[in-house]
Parts: sequence; structure tokens; C-alpha cells
Amino acid sequence: MATPQAPAKPILENFYSVAEAAIRLGLRDRDDDSKKGEKWLRDGVNLSGWPCHRLAGQLKFSDSDLAAIAEIHRNKVDGRSGPRRTRRTRKPSAGTPAQRAA
Repeated sequence: MATPQAPAKPILENFYSVAEAAIRLGLRDRDDDSKKGEKWLRDGVNLSGWPCHRLAGQLKFSDSDLAAIAEIHRNKVDGRSGPRRTRRTRKPSAGTPAQRAA
């Protein structure tokens, strides 16, 4: 017979606001008053389903959430980079519709 074990204590992580999460991810400096990185985080949560918590109507990120987001973007290639597409050229027209009908 198995011995009864004490219930495991819940592990509570540190939670950060969107502004604090942007600072922790290194998207901006602590003394910077801009909102750099905050829109990127909100869009990632709302459009791409990044990990987060919603506590009391606020968007919060735990340490493990930030680690998962950083892992998602580890060495990610920017979608705007890469070979340029060549322009398609139009075929020369055979004249106006009236000239083609004649």
C-alpha cells in the first residue's frame, strides 16, 4: 500500500505587467518612458496566442510565459528579409480595342 503524501504546495511565479515584461525581455530600457515593445506583446497575445495570464482584467506575464515567448522568437528570421521579388512585366498590348476589332 502506498503511503499518503502531503498535498503539493502551489508554486507561484512572479507576474509582470506589459510594461515590465517589455523591460524584462530587453525590448526597452528601464529609464525609457516610451511604450516600445508593449504593442508587440499585446498583438502577439491577441493575434498569435502567445502565453499570458489575464488577472483582474489585466494582461500579465509570468517568468515561464516570458521564457516561452523568447523561445518562440529565438533566431527567428524577419519576414521582411529575403530575396526581392522581381516585378512582373506586362505583355505589350495589341493596340486599343477598336484597332483589334478592325
